[in-house]
Amino acid sequence: MPPSSWFLTLIWVWCLPLMLVEAEEQQEEVCSAKCGAVTISNPFWFTDLETGRSCGSPGSPDFQLTCLNNSYPLLPSSVRVTLGFAILNISYGERSLHVIDLGKLQLLHDPPKPKIFNSCLPVWNTSTKLGRPFKISPINLELILYNCTEKAAARARREKELVRAKTMRCVNTSNTFVRAGVPYDPTGSYSGYALEDCAPIVLPVLPSGETNASHYERLIQSGFLLKWEPPPPEQSPLTELVPSHGD
Repeated sequence: MPPSSWFLTLIWVWCLPLMLVEAEEQQEEVCSAKCGAVTISNPFWFTDLETGRSCGSPGSPDFQLTCLNNSYPLLPSSVRVTLGFAILNISYGERSLHVIDLGKLQLLHDPPKPKIFNSCLPVWNTSTKLGRPFKISPINLELILYNCTEKAAARARREKELVRAKTMRCVNTSNTFVRAGVPYDPTGSYSGYALEDCAPIVLPVLPSGETNASHYERLIQSGFLLKWEPPPPEQSPLTELVPSHGD
């Protein structure tokens, strides 16, 4: 073998371990893991509770998820002592999440029953529980739950568009009513659907043909879509130290 070939071979043997280490480091940086059937990737991240290893570099706390029993990822609520959102699917290209509001799922008599449903926690409007990067997709319709006084309930029973929530738990089923098919209101006021002496709780649902209030259990269990804005790019320390031209 010519001397030049020996030299190239030695360089290759010497460089190969370094190349493998570099490739391994790059692979770890692009960490992609699954929780149940959902792939977790940037900008989302979570820590494996068994190994203590973080999937992806810990980024914005707004995008930190929890993997519940390796069954589905959970997006936490921004309101303390309230249930968050079970993620059924993530579309990274469209920056959308298909989620179920667990706070509303606890109202149903026969949901999947993990321990989190053992007690009745406060129920909030879904939009109130979202972190800063997340918004309700305007493609959704809205389901409104009304918790009425006795007098208001008597009036509500005469409303044809309202259905009494006979199968809900954690509420007074005699005075709780459901309205479905309400168009999405970006202001979140839904003032045109207010009922006197009835406290409303607003929940987005996926449009599915004729959205009937009597199907409220199926609508809640089917979930809805969220959109997210990507986190701002992180600045390196060197970038932060460079003075601007105006200084």
